[in-house]
Amino acid sequence: MSLELLSGVSLNMPTNTNHKFPCPVCAHPLEVRLTKKDKPYVTCDPCGIQVFVRGPAGIEGFRRLIEKGNREGFSERLVEMERRYRLMCPECGNRFWIEPGLVKTSAFDGSLKGFRCPAKNCGEVVPWMAK
Repeated sequence: MSLELLSGVSLNMPTNTNHKFPCPVCAHPLEVRLTKKDKPYVTCDPCGIQVFVRGPAGIEGFRRLIEKGNREGFSERLVEMERRYRLMCPECGNRFWIEPGLVKTSAFDGSLKGFRCPAKNCGEVVPWMAK
């Protein structure tokens, strides 16, 4: 006897779509999935983020956003932005977006040395490297 028959609950896996949407925390492109009631959602395992879209107006707006992103190469632009502006601390492994408050300059000539890791108790300076 199947587990489905015992519990009365369907064990169907969520439906994957061919669409991508960026994680709101790390901007990594995520697969858009559909619940068994055809409502879209994304899950980013490393960040622990889940975004569920509810209601007809929200679902329609999300669909338009995905279509616009697909037409304009939104995912590719996010990947390029992440490559340029998201650093990884070699000391603690923390990944962070560069921002003005993290700038570290030389006391000698004021030149840019890099960006301070924002992780608690780290403070390592990650050099700025033009790639």
